[in-house]
Formats: sequence, C-alpha cells, structure tokens
Amino acid sequence: MRIKIGEVEALFRHPVKSMSGELLTVAELGWHGLDGDRRFALRRVHDHSGFPWLQASRLPELLLFSPQRRGSAKPGDLPTHVRTPDGHELPVLGPELAADIGRRHGSPIEMMYLDRGVFDEASISVITSATVREISRLAEQRPDVRRFRPNILIASLRSVAFEEDEWVGGILYFGETSEAAIISITNHDARCSMVNFDPDSARPSADVLKAIVRVRDNKAGVYAAVTRRGRLAVGQPVFFESPAKRSERP
Repeated sequence: MRIKIGEVEALFRHPVKSMSGELLTVAELGWHGLDGDRRFALRRVHDHSGFPWLQASRLPELLLFSPQRRGSAKPGDLPTHVRTPDGHELPVLGPELAADIGRRHGSPIEMMYLDRGVFDEASISVITSATVREISRLAEQRPDVRRFRPNILIASLRSVAFEEDEWVGGILYFGETSEAAIISITNHDARCSMVNFDPDSARPSADVLKAIVRVRDNKAGVYAAVTRRGRLAVGQPVFFESPAKRSERP
C-alpha cells in the first residue's frame, strides 16, 4: 500500500561535479539520474586511482565556479561555459578553464564528459527539509540545503528529522499516474566534509559534519536507484511503499 509522505519541495542538478548547482522546477529522471546531472567532472591528471576526480573537499573554491549555458537552450541542456570566481566565462571543455583550476589546485587537471555521470555512491540523492533544518540547528548554522547537494528535497507531511532512514529498502513514487517516476531507496548517505563548506563563500564550518556524526553516526539523507523514468516537478506528491508491504504481494 502506498502512502503519501509529502511533496517535492525543490530539485537540484549539478552539471559539473563539485561546482555550484542549479535549482530546477522540473527535471527529467533517466536511468542515470536527472538528465545532465554530474555529466562533467574534473580529473586529476597524475592520479591513477579508481577515483581520480577533483572534488570541493580538496579544492573548496570549486563551489564558487558556476556552470552556464550560452545561446538558446532547453531545460536539461548541458552547460557550454563556466563562470569563474573572478567573473570570467570560459568554455567548459576549453584549456583556459582547466588551466585556471589546475593553478588553484596546484597540479594539472582536465575536464571530462561522461555520458552516464560521475557519482560517489548512487545517481539520486534525497533529503527532507526537516533533516536539513535539524542539522543546521544542531550546528548553529543557517539552514542551507545546498550544503547537502541533493537532487530531490522533500517536504514531508510528518516533518520529522531523519525520516528518510525509514525509507531504506522501500520505493518512492512521484505522482499518482501509471507513468509516475519511481526510485528505490538503497542506502543511507554517509556524509563527508562537503557539508562543512558555505556554498556562497566556500568557507568551512566543521560544526556541520560534527553534528551529523554526533547524532546520526555520520548519515543524513538517502541514496536511490531509478526504477522508472519520468518527470519530476516541484509540488509533485510523493508516495512511499515499504519493503514489508511489497513482500506481502502475491
């Protein structure tokens, strides 16, 4: 049995991994997450590990780089340029941008496009506004969902912090029609130092991660896999089906 748990409060996509994100009103959900999400990433040229991507945890200034689209563009189109913290707009795949970021990082990097995206854990991340507010209260910081870099922010009817923990193993439906987008909640989101950085200044505040570690064993929000493609929209009702109910089906 599906129960309504709330509605979509906001949608975010991050076209370039670790750079500033985009606030959306609608988004297409594909098999590899939101269309256009984390399709570009910066590779550390001399890093031959299995995860060579440069992230804001290593270079906080990345949060101040803003992907842009020039010319006519449709929702979901990938960025053509990136605005640097100095106000310059550089082609996203151009050598000037790579050189600028490499200079800040102190070693060479290259921008790469990956059709299926680059994700730390899973292609969809979800958090509730109640969880964001509670963590911010504990850390004595202004609530800012951008610190958590989710794809989907949910305003839950219960408005109980960390309600997402109860969804692991279950399914979320976005809408009531037979074509509603569906995601399967796979696991908790173990947080890293990214939550400590102010999205507008990149200044750190260790109190945010410390609060999550103290009260939730370093976990806040959840990850999900796409079960059915479809359209997401702000204001869309969200329904939950628990794993127990699913297993009872004949």
